[in-house]
Amino acid sequence: MTRPDDPATTPAAAPERPAEIPPRASARRPSGALARRGPADPVKSLLHDHRDLCERAVDPLEIAAGLEAHGLTDRTAARYRHRDVFALAEELYARMPPRAHDPAAGGPPGPDTDARAAWTLLALLPGAACLATAGVLRVTEGVLGDGTRALVTVVGALLACLALRACLARGPLRAPEGAGRAGMYACWLLSYSVYGEELLAQVMTGGPDGPWDGSPAPLLGLAAVIAPAAWCAHLFTVRAHRKLSGSRALEEFGAGVRPLLLAAVSLFLAALLPLLYVADLGLGGGGVTVAAVALGVLFFVARLLAVHGLPEPGTVALAAACAVEAAAPALVLAARLPGLEPLARPVDALVSAGGTGAVSALACGGAALGLLLHAALALSRASAHTRP
Repeated sequence: MTRPDDPATTPAAAPERPAEIPPRASARRPSGALARRGPADPVKSLLHDHRDLCERAVDPLEIAAGLEAHGLTDRTAARYRHRDVFALAEELYARMPPRAHDPAAGGPPGPDTDARAAWTLLALLPGAACLATAGVLRVTEGVLGDGTRALVTVVGALLACLALRACLARGPLRAPEGAGRAGMYACWLLSYSVYGEELLAQVMTGGPDGPWDGSPAPLLGLAAVIAPAAWCAHLFTVRAHRKLSGSRALEEFGAGVRPLLLAAVSLFLAALLPLLYVADLGLGGGGVTVAAVALGVLFFVARLLAVHGLPEPGTVALAAACAVEAAAPALVLAARLPGLEPLARPVDALVSAGGTGAVSALACGGAALGLLLHAALALSRASAHTRP
């Protein structure tokens, strides 16, 4: 009689699992663990990728602006388990060693009355140089010869250029990356504002047939408005930084900074119009022109973009205005050739509708409007408001 546990009578069964083989516990892992790849701490990986940015930052706002400049949005921040870019920047800032945030390394400057007084004084110098030159020419009219008056004009223009250079080298109008070729285009536009209308009038009547009289009133008004422009740029920068500090989402900051830009431009216009009127009244001009106002707004918006590290759009807008102003007399001259008479028709129609100043008004006004629309988008980004 055999025993029940006799191997000869026991049915064949699968061999027992060796003890050294672990149970298949991995098959019971939660589905979320399988779906999430990469490091367990995604913020650590982001900190590694942007370590230089985080080390240089003096506050979380700089990190938020830098992340936004690299393409991170509030929706992207959700992948790093944060509700928005600002919250993500605060954690990155908190994870950096305290020595990395040494205020001595640089940061947002606090209120400095002496510094403001210094750049305000510099901003007044270009207008003072132009005003002094115009006064000397007015007082010595009929006393000095043409050669001497030309020398006074050249010296005054040189002093105004040196003062303008010093003004743009510091203060709220300083562009950290420079303005590229914008200075060359600005010289053309200023020269055209003084001599362009008379030149175009002579070209359209068969000339040019000799020297043409200039209209220095726009130049004097634009030089005098540099100081208000500096304060408008300063107020916009300060208010935008405060808006950045109080915002909790990039969309919220963009929606809040656009009215600040329009307010800055409006404030600049409120200062520009009376100064142009006083300059024109003092020099006996023909009244404030749309072209001079449009040129002032174009200069202001272009410089505001350059101040915030975006000089290229302003340079393109200034170059476009120069091209339109240069094309007007060129088309009239080219129309004198046989068979090319239709080239002058657009210029004839424009001058017939608004006078010779309509060309400059169209060129500068169109460029200023396009640049303002671009600035409303570009300056609503947090990355445009980081401080060096």
